[in-house]
Amino acid sequence: MTEREKPPVKIGTGPESIRALKSALVDGLLPNTYVSGGTLVHMEAISGGVAAAADENSPLPVSASTITPASLAGLLAEHADVYRIKSRKDEQGNPTTYEEEATPSREVLASVLAGKTWPNVPGLRGIIGAPVLRRDGTLLQQPGYDPATGFYLASKVALPTVPDAPTPEQVAKARRFLLGRFLRDFPWTSAADRANYIALLATPILRHFTRSLTPFALIDATMPSSGKSILTAGPGMLYGQRVMPWAYSDEELRKSITAVFAEQVGVVIWDNLAEGTVIDSPTLALLVTAGEWSDRQLGASRNIASVNDRLWMATGNNLQVGGDMASRTVRVHLDPDMPRPELRDQSGFGIPHLDQWITVPANQLIVLWHLLVLVLDWTRQGAPRVTGVTMRQFTPWAQYLGGFLAHHDIDGFLTNAADVREIDQGEQRWGAFLATWHERHGDRPMTAAELRRDAEPTHFGSDVHDPWDGQFITTESGRLPNPLHLGKLLTGQAGRYRGNYVLRAGKTERGDRGLFWVKRDDR
Repeated sequence: MTEREKPPVKIGTGPESIRALKSALVDGLLPNTYVSGGTLVHMEAISGGVAAAADENSPLPVSASTITPASLAGLLAEHADVYRIKSRKDEQGNPTTYEEEATPSREVLASVLAGKTWPNVPGLRGIIGAPVLRRDGTLLQQPGYDPATGFYLASKVALPTVPDAPTPEQVAKARRFLLGRFLRDFPWTSAADRANYIALLATPILRHFTRSLTPFALIDATMPSSGKSILTAGPGMLYGQRVMPWAYSDEELRKSITAVFAEQVGVVIWDNLAEGTVIDSPTLALLVTAGEWSDRQLGASRNIASVNDRLWMATGNNLQVGGDMASRTVRVHLDPDMPRPELRDQSGFGIPHLDQWITVPANQLIVLWHLLVLVLDWTRQGAPRVTGVTMRQFTPWAQYLGGFLAHHDIDGFLTNAADVREIDQGEQRWGAFLATWHERHGDRPMTAAELRRDAEPTHFGSDVHDPWDGQFITTESGRLPNPLHLGKLLTGQAGRYRGNYVLRAGKTERGDRGLFWVKRDDR
């Protein structure tokens, strides 16, 4: 018998075949095979990849595909010598045995894959498109599978090894490039916008190390052609990006979020929202505060759960936030302060035509290299954090990234938080409503019906007078709510401060009707 070129797997009856294949798989029969959530997956390169523009999808170059009976049959044919023993009679009529190459039946393959326990098969936590900082502070930068983290590094750009201890000259060069060339010519509204962006750019590298949730990133501008898509392309091109249209209903938004978790990308971008769009979504608010996203699989009846390890971003002009999103959003705002930003003379720019420059893999390598040099210089000093920064569920993120920026003397991080509150449509509407209410009625308790009657317009001939001057709270269609709806709206806001005003709620002496009043607190 000649030496086999592939590992042999002998199969026989159904039970024999199941046992033999299961044993071979857990012993490492198939290369690039891992287990994720109890399911076997196979890592494979994606053919047909092309360079993408800054506002186009840029997936990672590999995919972890769930192994199905059909794909398992193909993998076995490629990587193993699967055979069964057959018998036949020779020329003299004597029985002899021989080996026949075979493909196990679909039922056998399905039975092999049905289990959830795969001892010795390495566990896959996720695929990453650029180096990440391990929890011990070392940098995962060797392409392929990393047993310490369970990540598979499929770099979008071939990166030379970054030194664990960058020299002062390398650190100075990295700062000059990132601040003095790459980010120099964006029309930042303030230092906070630049600092916030650098924090977002470094977030995918540090997320595993910080073990923290990441806030929603809002990159907007006063005018089109200000550079928003170029900024999202920074992390998007480095870590893999999926660009999606904004879903204006919560149900459609949920579906698109669930679908994108099946893709191998590190950044998800809702690009070019309609001007003035209000981002006020309970689904999105839940997403950015959840370490795991769970939802019903599209087209199936079973639920799927995915680790929420993406950076979620949106771009548009003069965007607003509402509801709980104001306290869960980091804003980067651009203001070119000119009528035609696209006509700016770029001859003196640090990097002319940056929108084209960033799509070249060699240039993406330059950005990533210098960013990693700054990260490793920070970790060499013990990865100091800032302790005076809080941001609800994102406080660890804010303290680590604030420490990273402070280490490199980059000022302004999160100092535009008040600006985010100013674009909070709900804060503005309810704040103006409560202020006008207190001005008209002080802190006198009122029923919802009394308050609603107070908002009725008065008619003087052909003139109509609004006693609230447009500040009364309205429904989504812009109409005055009826007393029942108004009572529900007020009950939902009881105890919540809007600036210096807070809405209080109680009952009449008989306890049969709700009462509401506004208190002013100047503390």
